[in-house]
Amino acid sequence: QVQLVESGGGLVQAGGSLRLSCAASGRTFSSYAMGWFRQAPGKEREFVATINWSGESTYYADSVEGRFTITRDNAKNTVYLRINTLKPEDTGVYYCAVGRRPYGSISAREYDFWGQGTQVTVSS
Repeated sequence: QVQLVESGGGLVQAGGSLRLSCAASGRTFSSYAMGWFRQAPGKEREFVATINWSGESTYYADSVEGRFTITRDNAKNTVYLRINTLKPEDTGVYYCAVGRRPYGSISAREYDFWGQGTQVTVSS
């Protein structure tokens, strides 16, 4: 059974940093892109970042470019999201997902498996 477990969320002050982790189990994901999405209260889930199967190619939403860094460790079947200079508008539940193909997408429809999410709350 495929399982994705996110961790690392919490309550932080604006300007702070977090590192989110997503550990995958049940299969090997090294051939597939991984992605992070987030959902703020009362809003739809939105794309945050994606990384290709090898980790050599990444892409970010404009709102997080320069502050967020997505990486992966295929030996550990884990993807990370480093978040710097947090802003109150970064508040939300962060989800990781496994892509259908080696290269990622900004569309949630291109991801097959999802974690339960980890809450990030940024106070001003």
